[in-house]
Amino acid sequence: MRLLKLVPDNTNLQFVALRKWAFGLTLVLSLLAIGLVAVRGLNMGVDFVGGVLMEENFATPPSIEAVRTEVDRLGVGEASIQSFSNPRTLSIRLPLPESNDEGATNRLVKKVSDHLAVKFPGATFSKYDTITGKVSDELITRGLLAVGLSILGIALFAVVRFEWQFGVSTIVAIVHDLLMTIGFFALMRDYFEVDLNIVAAVLTIISYSINDKIVIDDRIRENMRRYRKMDMREIIDLSVNETLPRTVMTSVTILLALFAMLILGGHVLRGFTAAMILGIVVGTYSSIYVSSSLLITLGLRAEPEGRKGDQDGAERVGPKAGR
Repeated sequence: MRLLKLVPDNTNLQFVALRKWAFGLTLVLSLLAIGLVAVRGLNMGVDFVGGVLMEENFATPPSIEAVRTEVDRLGVGEASIQSFSNPRTLSIRLPLPESNDEGATNRLVKKVSDHLAVKFPGATFSKYDTITGKVSDELITRGLLAVGLSILGIALFAVVRFEWQFGVSTIVAIVHDLLMTIGFFALMRDYFEVDLNIVAAVLTIISYSINDKIVIDDRIRENMRRYRKMDMREIIDLSVNETLPRTVMTSVTILLALFAMLILGGHVLRGFTAAMILGIVVGTYSSIYVSSSLLITLGLRAEPEGRKGDQDGAERVGPKAGR
């Protein structure tokens, strides 16, 4: 039985030749992401802003403006209403009641749900979540701390394991992936909220991106020792092509599982899954085109002749000698 190969043997794609175009595209996309966040902002979920988040199901898809008008008539504060994957299900976010106790929250939820049931026959209340402002501030701080420490730890590992250039390129690649993810949620703020599930997705994206990058970096360092007279551009192209089958197979299999979750997982997992799909695509791109080619810009060179760690003492000048 023949094994499935998504990438043919002896693939020899010239990735480094496109590095200036890749750097330009990366810069443009990063600036667009920053601009989107600055202009549109993020639709922060109740996890981060505090409040009461209700979920209401309707017999027929209602107009969001009609629902907002009815909620505003109750005088319970400014409501944020969104429709997610199912147009018959609306998410209604309200400020916490002044007394800030469970009884007051229950009365608020009952008041809104009863009123909507009268105005929209067949409307039923599903569930609600509540979180105080103090807790939301702690979640923001800890979420940012978790992401920051993960980036710092990964960069330090790359510096210790390889060379300082690998650490810098790692940080650049991860920051690029984060900007793309945040920019996506700013663009799609009418459809997705940023909650703790998205923080979990971001940390998972970082883990996947660094795993893919470490595999490529390890092959680059190995080929630097093996082909000491080869130009650095050729070494990087060779290394990326050698790891390309693994990269593509891993990305494709993960994407298959994520698309199944996107279709069948329901709206609760939709934001997490969308972030993961984007992160896998962007992370694969940054590992191949951004971080690897950036090593040339940072001045990385093949190891000099006679350096400790050379394999079997043989000096090789090209990939054909090692195959």
